Amino acid sequence: MAPAMLAADGLVSGYGRIRILDGVSISLSAGEVVAVIGHNGMGKTTLLRTLLGLLRAKAGTIHLAGRDITRMATAVRSRLGLGYVPQGRQIFPELTVLENLQIAEVARAGATDIPAMLERFPALAELRNRPGRALSGGEQQLLALARCLVGRPSVVLLDEPSEGIQPSIVEQIAKHLHDLSVRQKLAILLVEQDLQFVAGIAQRVYVMRKGRFVSELAPGDLADPAIVKEQLGI
Repeated sequence: MAPAMLAADGLVSGYGRIRILDGVSISLSAGEVVAVIGHNGMGKTTLLRTLLGLLRAKAGTIHLAGRDITRMATAVRSRLGLGYVPQGRQIFPELTVLENLQIAEVARAGATDIPAMLERFPALAELRNRPGRALSGGEQQLLALARCLVGRPSVVLLDEPSEGIQPSIVEQIAKHLHDLSVRQKLAILLVEQDLQFVAGIAQRVYVMRKGRFVSELAPGDLADPAIVKEQLGI
């Protein structure tokens, strides 16, 4: 197996005295797409926020390309190659598409290539002078993904990228993620409710319940309603 680009071992995290993550371990190799599924409130977003450093790990370790980042600030993790596309996109609505990308370029100290990113996302190139608030939900999601990629991450964390997005753009996002994993060998950790979307791009699927991984599924298992209901505890 290829060396892990991102590895977490025994992560415990939460909010104040409320424990959400309860000893989660996971690893991703370069070029691998790993998905985490489960009902709302099970700890999926908390996992991403802890990996990114937005929440402090109360126990356990996080390594990025072999380097211990458990106690590092979020900005440092980002500069080391950890990218994040949050739920709800969180673009800058009053800034244009181009300005949103330039903000990411500044944060990355110029080690970026915006023209190449606009070439990768031709729909955004056509909208480069339009403010973020004037974009559709799907266009905003593409912008959020492009903004993340401007920082040239080696690992990308995505939280519900298909939520509220029209099917045509969901297909575009799936294609982009597949190409990024195959051609650029990005490691991608995906939190997602759309099981068809997950099955189309993930190599491994973890089921999370009450802050723990309770099982690992093959993507093909997601087509079987009986398996899904059993694993999700429906």
